[in-house]
Order: sequence, then C-alpha cells, then structure tokens
Amino acid sequence: MRAFRSLLSGASPFWLIAGILLIAANLRAPVTGVAPLLDLLRDHFHLSAGAAGLLTTLPLLGFALMSPAAARLGQHYGLGHTLFVAMLLLFIGILLRSSGPLIALFAGTVLIGGAIAVGNVLLPALVKRDFPDHVTTLTAAYALTMGIAAGLVSAVAIPLSGLGHNGWEIALASSAVLVLATLLVWWPQVRARARTAPPAHTAVPLAKSLWRYALAWQVTLFFGLNSLVYYVIISWLPAMLHEAGFSAATTGTLHGVLQIASALPGLVLIPLLRQREDLRAAAVTVTLLSLTGLAGLLLVPAWSLVWCIAYGFGAGAGIILALAFVSLRSASVGTAAALSGMAQCLGYLLAASGPTLTGLLHDASGSWAPILWLCMGCATIQAVLGLYAGGARRLGD
Repeated sequence: MRAFRSLLSGASPFWLIAGILLIAANLRAPVTGVAPLLDLLRDHFHLSAGAAGLLTTLPLLGFALMSPAAARLGQHYGLGHTLFVAMLLLFIGILLRSSGPLIALFAGTVLIGGAIAVGNVLLPALVKRDFPDHVTTLTAAYALTMGIAAGLVSAVAIPLSGLGHNGWEIALASSAVLVLATLLVWWPQVRARARTAPPAHTAVPLAKSLWRYALAWQVTLFFGLNSLVYYVIISWLPAMLHEAGFSAATTGTLHGVLQIASALPGLVLIPLLRQREDLRAAAVTVTLLSLTGLAGLLLVPAWSLVWCIAYGFGAGAGIILALAFVSLRSASVGTAAALSGMAQCLGYLLAASGPTLTGLLHDASGSWAPILWLCMGCATIQAVLGLYAGGARRLGD
C-alpha cells in the first residue's frame, strides 16, 4: 500500500522517468513541426525564403543564447523547478506563436527557443544525477520519445492546416496539448522530489577552464555539426522534395518519416550501448549513414523515402551519442551541466546559421545541390570528431 501511495504521489522513479520522457517529447516538435507549414506561412505573410528560415533559426539562436544561463538557473533554483518553469513558458510561447499576427508568430518563436534551451541543457544533467548508471540507456529512450513526438507533429501538420481558413494556426497550436500533459505530470513529481531528494552536488573543480579542454571542444563540435546539418535538412526538406516533383502532402509525410526514423536509433542503441564507454565506432558509423542519406537526396531523389530513413536514422543516432557524450565525458553533475551549456550554446549557434544562410544560398543559386554538398562536408568532419569524442575518457581525468 505504501508503494502504491508513493507511485500516485509522484515520489517513485516511474513518475520521474515519465516526466523526463514527456519533457523530451517537447524539445524538438514545436520547432521542427513548422517546416511542413513554411510554404503556407510564406504565402500568408508574403515572406521571402530567408525570412521564413528565421522561423527555424530563431529557436536555435534561443538555444544558443540561453544555454549558458540555463546551467546557472538549474543550479540556483533546482533542476526540477527550473524545468517546470521552462515548460510553462513553452506552453505560453506556442499559444502566442499561433495567435495570428506576424509579430506574435516571431515573438512566440523566440520564447519557444528560450524555453526549449533550458530543457536541452538541464535534462542530461538530471539524467546523470538521478540515473548515473543508466545514462546511455535513458538518453536513448528520451531521444526516441523526442523523435517520435516530432515526427507525429510534422506528419499531422498539413492535415490540421486544412481544418480552417487559417488552418496553420491550428497546426502550430497542436503541440501545446503535449506541453500541457507534461506540466500536469511534472508538477506533482517536482514537489515530491523537493520533499524527498537531497540537493544535487556541484561540480568537482576542473584543473582549468572547461573551454580549454580539447575533449570539451570535440563533444561540442560533434554536437554542433550534427545539429547544423539536421536543422538545415529539417527546415528545407519539404522545399527540396517539392522542387524534385513531390506533392505537398507527400513532402509532409516524408518529413515526418525522417523524424520518426531519427527516433528509431533509440530502440537499437539501448541494448547495444548499455554500460559502454568507448563509442568511437558507433559515432563514425552513424555519421557515415547520415552522409549516405544526404548523397542519396542529391543524386537519386526519386528514392527519397530510403534516403530520408537513412539520414534520419544516422542523425537521430548522432544526437543520442552527442547527448550521451555530455554525461559520459563528465565526472560530476555540475560538470555535465556546464558541458551541456557549452555544447548547446556553441553547437546551436553554429546550427542557427544554417536555415537562413542556406535559404539565402538557394535564392542566389536556384538549386539545393550546393546546400547538400555543404551538408555532406560537415558530416565528414563530424565523423572525424566522433573518433575523439567517442573515446572512453572524462574531463579532468
């Protein structure tokens, strides 16, 4: 009976894991779900390709600018409470973005980016704190949830957009339902943890600044290049496929397929990587799979279903490994939060340049081929970085 009461009250590991997975489900979908709607938004607001790209770039800038502060906020106010406030702000941002006016569209997008940044930074630290012996397993599980949620939101975006005169508002607001569910589950869990859990310990001081460690830069750039290519592809894949002759409905479906494929590595990596520290072979292999998908989209677009699955699987595995590196290469919760802040600040700053610059490059060249070649070059560099970031060592050792 006591165990049952504990389960209902939110004090059990069940609710903690449920809360982690629900938070993870909101860390991609509100951003990537915009891509299938970009053509509708461009037509409605008369936006250029570069301006439309800002709808994906602004959240990434929010990720970059808020990431350093997120680690400090989590340390000062507690991981659980800070994550709850971030989800509340995300809910408000989604409603604001879908309210109608152009200024609200962009203002809500900025708020969404800042809120998701906090979740991006603090979730790996929370996993390291509460599940230190299962970092890779739980990271793969929440990345799986993140990809499934993003894929479903993208897949239903076009059908929902047809429900009214300005159906894009309904489509953009749909992800608020998931955030509301997260708030309902997470708040009792936060209160229960506040009563029962001891304060998290801070970082064991490193011998030098985190920014002076080569390993920290290797993890950061592995994360950054994976994110750069992912957000370029996720932003412009529908436009690429439309230019190749696919219908709007098909491009939306393939966009969703790619994101669901990015969730599948969680199912594969959970059993394969459990308790493993040396992940060099895995890092190189999954990056080469991404490279194959990119090359296929460029050279044989008629087989886009195959290439979307290949790229999605490789990119999804890459983000799982990048997030796992943050925890596995840190000796303490505090160092994990700091490394997460560094990796996501610089990584997303790099990624933020992608959608807008590639949109402008397409406007100038009239082709998506240069963008795909650029992405392939980034993936090649990422594979090399995986040889270093994947090694079994930790910061400060």
